[in-house]
Formats: sequence, C-alpha cells, structure tokens
Amino acid sequence: MEKLGSLEGAPRKSSSPYGLNLTEFTFGNEAWCALDAPGPNEALAHAQHALLASDACILCVSSAPEEAVLAAPYLRVIEASETPCILFVNRMDEPRGRLRDVIAALQDYANHTLLLRQIPIREGDRIIGSCDLISERAWRYREGQTSALIAIPESAAEREHEARSALLEHLSEFDDWLLEELIEDREPPSDALYAISSRVLRENRIIPVLIGAASHGNGMMRLMKALRHEAPPVGVLRQRLARAGSVDENKLTAVSFHAYHRQNVGKTVLVRALGEGLRQGASLGGSSLGAVQHLANGRSSSAVVPASGDVFATVKSDHLPVPSLLTSDAVVAPPEWTEPPTPMLERILVPGSERDENKLSETLAKLSETDRGLTVLQEESTGAQLVCAQGPVHLRDLCRTLSDVFHIHVTDRTPSPIYRETIAKPSEVHYRHRKQTGGAGQFADVKLSIRPNERGRGFTFSETVKGGVVPRNYIPAVEAGAREAMEKGPLGFQVIDVGVTLYDGQYHAVDSSEHAFRTASKMGVRQALSEGSAVLMQPVFRSEIHIPSIYSGSLVQIVSALKGQVLGFDRDETAKGWDIFRALIPGSALDDLARALRSATQGIGYFSKTFDHFEELYGKEADAIVRAREEPGVAH
Repeated sequence: MEKLGSLEGAPRKSSSPYGLNLTEFTFGNEAWCALDAPGPNEALAHAQHALLASDACILCVSSAPEEAVLAAPYLRVIEASETPCILFVNRMDEPRGRLRDVIAALQDYANHTLLLRQIPIREGDRIIGSCDLISERAWRYREGQTSALIAIPESAAEREHEARSALLEHLSEFDDWLLEELIEDREPPSDALYAISSRVLRENRIIPVLIGAASHGNGMMRLMKALRHEAPPVGVLRQRLARAGSVDENKLTAVSFHAYHRQNVGKTVLVRALGEGLRQGASLGGSSLGAVQHLANGRSSSAVVPASGDVFATVKSDHLPVPSLLTSDAVVAPPEWTEPPTPMLERILVPGSERDENKLSETLAKLSETDRGLTVLQEESTGAQLVCAQGPVHLRDLCRTLSDVFHIHVTDRTPSPIYRETIAKPSEVHYRHRKQTGGAGQFADVKLSIRPNERGRGFTFSETVKGGVVPRNYIPAVEAGAREAMEKGPLGFQVIDVGVTLYDGQYHAVDSSEHAFRTASKMGVRQALSEGSAVLMQPVFRSEIHIPSIYSGSLVQIVSALKGQVLGFDRDETAKGWDIFRALIPGSALDDLARALRSATQGIGYFSKTFDHFEELYGKEADAIVRAREEPGVAH
C-alpha cells in the first residue's frame, strides 16, 4: 500500500490499534482510500469488516506454491462477500516456484477462475519483467523507476501465446461477441478486451492475477491502473449491501466497518458514506451523528460533509454498532459472512488490583463491541472474567489495549474445566433430624433411596409414601433439601444424574416443619451419596473442526492423542478446499486442541464447540483432579 499510494505524490496514513491501516492518496486525479487489513489469521474479523465497505480488494499472496494455503481463509471470505478481487502475486523477484504452480495451488481454494493477466519474463533464474496478455506488450523492471517497454523476448513468446489463448478462452465464456471473434479466428482489439475484462471484474465473474515485487516498485503501476479502470463504483457496493441486508437501496445511507477506543477520546467509529447528506448532527442509525473527523489528522469540523463513497471517522456516535448497515433511522445487521471464526483460546483475566477489578467487566464489554473476534463470558464456578480470543497474538493485543488505553493491568490463566460427579450404585438412608432449643423443637424423619440415573437425565425426585406418614405439604421441602445436597458431593463437585425417592418417614404434630424436613432430606441425601461410590465426570464437547483439505490427514492423530473420538468428516460445501471434521473432545483437552490445530495448519484451522455430555473419568487423572479440588484456593 505504501508503494501504491506513493505512485503520484505522498499518501496520508492513519492506523487503528487493531492493525487496520488507512491510506488516502491520489491517482489519475482521483481520490482513493485503501483499507490495509492485517494479515495474520487471528485478525480475520477485521479483514471481513473492511470488505464490507470496499468496492474491490487486492489479495496479496506469496510466490511460493506451498504457502498458497495461507490465503485460503481470505479467499473464503472474499468469495462469500462477493467483493470483486484482484490477486497480486508479490515478491516475484524471489521466485520460489513456478507461477503456474502458485495459481494451481490457489485455485484449490477458489470457486472463481484465477485468470493470469500477466506472465513473468525470465533471464536465467531471475525475473526481469512482465508481459501483459491483453496488450501483448512487455516491460522490463527498473529499480526505483518506471518499467521500460521492450519487445517480447523470443524465450517468452511461446508461453505468452499459450497464456493469452487461455485468457481469451475464459473471457469468451462471459461475452458472445468475443466468442464469435475467436470462432472466426479474428484477433480482437486490445481496447475491446480491456472493456470485457473490466466488466467481468465488476460483475465478480473471475479473479484476475497480476504479478510484481512491491518492495522494488515492480508491477505497481499496472496494478493501480487495473484498479482505476476495472474496480466498480460505490453504487455497485450499495446495491450489493442492500441486497444482502434486505434493505431499500434508496434508504441505505452508510456502512460502519471498524471501531476502536482512544485514550481521553472514547469510541471512534469508521464509516463509509453510501449516499449524500451526511454531516455532524445528521440522523444516522436512529440518532444524531457525532463529530465527523478527517482520517489523516483526526480533526473534527462541522463543515466536513462526506460525499458518497468517502470514508470518515466519527466520535460520540456510540449508538453505531460495528459492523452494520445504516439508514437514517435504523441499524441493520450485517450479512452472515461477516461473522468471525469462533474464538478458540479461553483465558481468565486476573486484574492486578481491586480498582482494576471494578473496571474490568465494563471495559471488556466495550472492547467486545469493537472487536467481534472477542467473546466475553464469566467463569461458571468463580464469576471471574473469561475471554475467548482468536489466539495468543489476539490475547496479547487485548491485554496491551487494556493497559495502554484503559490503564487496567491484567495477567491471564487457563480456566478450570467444569467437572461433575455422580454415583455408581444405589443406596438407602434413614435420617432423623431432631433439635430441641427450649421453645418449639425441630423434628423430621425420612427414609430415602438414592440411585444412579441414566446419562443426561439429570436430577429426579419421586415419592411413594402412604398413610400420611409424611404430610403432603412437607414433600416439596424434602425435594428442595435433596436438590441442595446435589450442589456439592463427596468429591467436592456438583452431583448430576441421580434419582431420589422418598418412601417412608415420620412427623411430629408440633415440632415438624418445612425447614426440618428440608434439613433432614439434605443431610440424608449427603450421607447416601457418600455411600454410593462417587464417580468423577468430565465434560465432553462435540466439536466441528474446519481445516484445509491438505491438513486433513493429520487430524485423526491429533484427536486420538487428546483422547477424543472422530465422528466423521465431510467436504465443506460452502468453502472450496476445506473439510469439516466432527469429533468428541474432552473439555480438559480443548486448549491442547487449539494449540495442536494452530501448529498443524499454520494457524488456519479453527473449531467450534457445543457441550454434548458428561462421561466417567477414572484412575490417576481423576485422583489428581480431586486432590487439586481439595487444595485451598483452587476452584473448578
């Protein structure tokens, strides 16, 4: 972006804390704004939101065929967004494979045809220039200067003819005139081919491929000219978003696509105008638009009136969620494809002081509004702040934002798995509660049977008393006491899948009460549980693992090593080149699964999870968990 923005003058740059860089520049007497999204897969959500506001996109990829898979998540969301895309193969001065192999590897992840518009010109092992397949003109790269026009070298003539024929054949699929020209063996003029190529890109029919080396400025002018002549106008974006959001196109005024918090400023929202009439105080999203700021210098001015297509920042517009489609009086949810991958890394944030603890919950809620890749929950057993991040880099950035912007210092720890316990055998108990304290006493006598329930059935209560040995009005108190006993069993965990039956008992006309029967039931059930061979239960989650197909072979081994069970896998019908694995994974292994998946797939694979069931856990592992539970300060 630095090289593109500097082709005709000095660009104006600004950055958000999330790594989204905005570059405003002029090219061909036209104003341009580029949203340069961060490349790591953990920041994919910000790239998705940038696509929501973009007329077209450039996907910058490596010249190494084995690294093509790194572009797979981006090709997936680009195609889902229907954003016209130009694929730029960068660092061609350091070729680590043949260009055709790069394109073939990338094509495995793209439903659109990747269509070469240029081929490299080689001199020995070096790439010294490129040949445009439409104009059939060749250019020699010159360091720090505009490329020089040269004749097509004889060594490249055959490859150029072959690649041009493939280009024309693909373009003819979208143009009857060109098809007729090729059938009649007539050479179509370059101007007509450029027009067809421009229309095909605007209609999002293909993904053209250009090449270069940005660090040397090679291929930048050709790339920028392709954008200038072929990228669609903002009206096409407005139509696309209106269709995706089921909004009246005439009412769609703007799209919010990025937000962040600044110290002493508050929430800053980045907006792209899709119509005229926006200015400070105008109605947008059902409330008044706050101060409108220039991107480059952050200065507010009531005189700033963004034109259709302009990108601007606004403060004191906290009513605008990100991302969202905006009319003057409503906020419309963004399309489904903007939903970020499920966060895989779960951590408890531990504040450094009581002051930080009081601020942390409210601050995390603010941050989750501006970062949809982040999910904020509470740990079930302790109520501590539990954050679900995309990965370790995302978590580190979150902690830095808390420190730098909000002055909240935190450390993180792994959350404790949620264990339960049950019983392995039935038992019976006769418990009498009697207490005399000077006035009215307490008396309740219950006979209870306790039995294991089938898995997943939970707690059940029944009664078979006869002859009024326990009056009907006291039976709900017996059930309540039994439920209280389930809150903590002999191993120290909540008890599940147990049935309790009241089958006999006694009462006293004066001293019996609901409280007495509740106490008797609670104590009796606790005694019965201790005699019922307590068993530790671990949670098991049903996981959907999304992974590029080339990595599928390693997944069975990963799941098996984590004591999981593979249920099966299918091709992902919504994303070419991806598989979906379904597996049952113990809750204690989810953190290890995330780590192994990142390592095995270069950070690309991800999973979602839903609780499935609890299962028994025996042996040394269970003993260690119970011992840890008994240690002071340890919560599960």
